[in-house]
Amino acid sequence: MTPADMSARDLARAVTQGEITPQKIAAATLAVAQAKNPALNAICLFNPEFEAEAEAIATRLAAGETLPLAGVPVVIKDNIWVKGLRIAQGSKLFETFIAPEDAHAVTLLRQAGAMVLGISTCSEFACKGATFSPLHGITRNPVDVTLTPGGSSGGAVAAVAAGIVPLALGTDAGGSSRRPPAHVGIVGLKPTLDLVPYGLGFDEPVCAISVICPIARDMGDIALAMEVLTGVTPTPPPQIHLAASPDFGTGQALEPDVVRNFQRAMEIVRTSGGTTQDAEINWPKNTAGSDILPLQWAGLAHFYGAQWRETPDLFDPDIATQLATGMSLTGAEVAAAHQASHRMRQTLRSALARYGVIATPTTPCPAWPADQQAPSLIAGQPTNPRGHAAFTPQINHAGVPAISIPCGTDSNGLPLGLQLIADVGFDAQLMGIAMALEPLLKELG
Repeated sequence: MTPADMSARDLARAVTQGEITPQKIAAATLAVAQAKNPALNAICLFNPEFEAEAEAIATRLAAGETLPLAGVPVVIKDNIWVKGLRIAQGSKLFETFIAPEDAHAVTLLRQAGAMVLGISTCSEFACKGATFSPLHGITRNPVDVTLTPGGSSGGAVAAVAAGIVPLALGTDAGGSSRRPPAHVGIVGLKPTLDLVPYGLGFDEPVCAISVICPIARDMGDIALAMEVLTGVTPTPPPQIHLAASPDFGTGQALEPDVVRNFQRAMEIVRTSGGTTQDAEINWPKNTAGSDILPLQWAGLAHFYGAQWRETPDLFDPDIATQLATGMSLTGAEVAAAHQASHRMRQTLRSALARYGVIATPTTPCPAWPADQQAPSLIAGQPTNPRGHAAFTPQINHAGVPAISIPCGTDSNGLPLGLQLIADVGFDAQLMGIAMALEPLLKELG
């Protein structure tokens, strides 16, 4: 078994026991990255100090330090600060920006012995559901390079799914670390708001909804990352009980394979001794997703509107459209979006109080062509540009945790995900349920 085949926990164990050195892991990781990254564009910047970091980890181990992530290579999304490296948010505006400090989450990974291989590609300002931008170009899905891994954490999930690194940090302000893992067949956890330290770093277009997220190939590595980042560990459930909602109460059309897969997953829960019930989520009128987008558009306009007016050619055309819309919004329209966000939070938290853990498909469709911002059709029906994201932003506005775990494939072999949602602070229980479900869902293929 090579380092590329090993989990983060197995790598750390092997390093700690002296079976392999951090330096050998670094060399092997660079070789894999150099072979695979050109076809994927998963990593937009390699850390020139990566091998030096491996030497430093070896020195710390020799001095007797206990490092739970000893010698584990990681990538960090291009909107999370890593001291001394260019962090551009996928934008030409920040093409020369060098982060002055590590984000707190990066500091925690480093303290635990992780080695930063590089920076993973993201869409501009992490405000688009597919990973491509004028600065970094198109990121591709390792399952099928003609397809997107989604966004905005597409580079992070592509690097993990391709076997370049076992662990990554992404961000999630509307599903960016849940939908992309679903599209490549790995795991992404969106923790309770503020559980993982956020910052030092860039200001967010929408306040108090974005979180830093661990991304990995399996739940064991997610659990290890969360222990390092938060001290929270999984709590095994006495029994799995899920409240199932195929469309999350939104009325969004789903691809038939997604519906069949979700139904089979619920059957597996029941046949394994768990229980399910139908969840009814009564979203207020116009509170299913699109009515909160003015918050993002207004936030982008607040931060970057002046630069867009002066140098419009620097911006991704889709981001330029969002900026133009944000510049034209009235105060009343932004206030209405804030109210919609508040109602969304109340509705979801109320449903979680009734049901406990709610299960949905992570996405209503599999991955789509890499050069497209979004699928134009879902289940043969025209869809809006955020139709593929219909089941994720509500969780951010409610501040609650959610996770996407692999849930088989569609009839074309493309990965699908199962999303599990819990109430505020129930991250340990959510991880415990996901860990219990993970081996059961492997029979879905």
